[in-house]
Amino acid sequence: MSKTLNSNHPLLSRLADPDLLTSKAFIGGLWADAHDGNSITVTDPADGTELGMVARLNADDARRAAREAQNAWAAWAGTLPQERTAILRRWFDLMIAHREDLAMIMTAEQGKPISEARGEIDYAAAFVEFYAEEARRPNIESVTSHLPDAEVEVWREPVGVAALITPWNFPSAMLTRKAAAALAAGCSVVAHPSIETPFSALALARLAERAGMPKGVFNVVTGAAAEIVGAWMEDPRIRAVSFTGSTEVGRLLYRQGADTIKRLVLELGGHAPFVVFADADMDQAVDEAIKAKFATSGQDCLGANRFLVERSVYDEFCNAFAERTKALSVGKGVEDPDIGPLMNARAVAKQHEHVDDAIEKGARVLCGGSRHEAGDLFFQPTVLADVPNEAKIMHEETFGPVAAIAPFDTEAEAIDRANATEYGLVAYLHTQDPRRIYRASRAMRFGMVAVNRTKVTGAPIPFGGMKQSGLGREGSRLGLEAFTEVKYVCRDWA
Repeated sequence: MSKTLNSNHPLLSRLADPDLLTSKAFIGGLWADAHDGNSITVTDPADGTELGMVARLNADDARRAAREAQNAWAAWAGTLPQERTAILRRWFDLMIAHREDLAMIMTAEQGKPISEARGEIDYAAAFVEFYAEEARRPNIESVTSHLPDAEVEVWREPVGVAALITPWNFPSAMLTRKAAAALAAGCSVVAHPSIETPFSALALARLAERAGMPKGVFNVVTGAAAEIVGAWMEDPRIRAVSFTGSTEVGRLLYRQGADTIKRLVLELGGHAPFVVFADADMDQAVDEAIKAKFATSGQDCLGANRFLVERSVYDEFCNAFAERTKALSVGKGVEDPDIGPLMNARAVAKQHEHVDDAIEKGARVLCGGSRHEAGDLFFQPTVLADVPNEAKIMHEETFGPVAAIAPFDTEAEAIDRANATEYGLVAYLHTQDPRRIYRASRAMRFGMVAVNRTKVTGAPIPFGGMKQSGLGREGSRLGLEAFTEVKYVCRDWA
């Protein structure tokens, strides 16, 4: 490891392949430092330990990456599908082979429990495997001609250079979900990882290089988001942008993309309702509620934020959920607890703000409610009951380990309250009545509905939301659409 990296960190010192950890960006097939020597310090959120520094590139570097990607695009787009498949498959194989190192890097910079980090690497690799197969699918659609003496065809062709902007909470999976689809479609890519978790993206770039990815096809540019992404949004060479992050930033990118008419995929905020009817399997509902709330320490756009429970089983659910929450372990990710640290001080402050506001408006604290003794960035797993509708937590994404519960009396009320949000990413529904399952699934204005379970995501399914939770879909064959143009050809055979 270079002198800019902390080789003594308890996780980083255990890497079987230390070369996966790099402080340099990856542009045009070369590993690049900042020309002015500027860097960004990356720390372990569990204890503030410095992990190392990465190059802080600027807008000129961002434009250089776009140029390199543009220069590489035509050859990559012209590569036979089976050749793209082979490269993506090698990338997948390398991710699986280096699963433990990738997980340790992630836990060190993101803080999530090591078992969750391993799960994310599996999840991230699954997108590469899936799109490796999709790359070889026939790229032509037969259409019956509507004209005499004419043959018509519809082709899907790669749109060009795609910019990928990824968040800190899933630093590997969000990159591969975007990159694998774009690369399979024949696009070259420029990627910007969060400044808080850049090492995971750079490790994946190292493996892509080893997999034989041609120079300039896959680029990772580290630096301040406003400068790097701002340059790409102005650059006409960038034809598609895929972003995962806050709705506020998504709105900004939507506006910035207008002048050059970019394709946009926006996976934005969520405010998931978790609705429990009286006929639900209560043990199952509580088990799934724990998963839906506390995975990734609550720092998940799919995380359940509002728990709406039918009044006749309300006390039973509240008590059982609170008891299960009290039993959750809290600690450093390397210790593999249930709950790790939050990403930064802003996240901790938001938990305090939502808890204090709810209590002030009449909510009861069943457990937790304050900072955890494990460290500055740890917050106690918290359950609030009787949370009034006017509380902030019932309308804003908390993005942390705080659950808000409120009762309802009728199915219509539950659906109305579930839908009473500007967000529409995912909803959780627990009931045994098949007719209610159908009615509620139809009525909920969310891009995804999980019925009597929590885990629903995966490479073959279309991930995305309605309303201000975003545009477009990632994963599945639909995930290729943003990275392709439709071309119609009509040939005269007369």
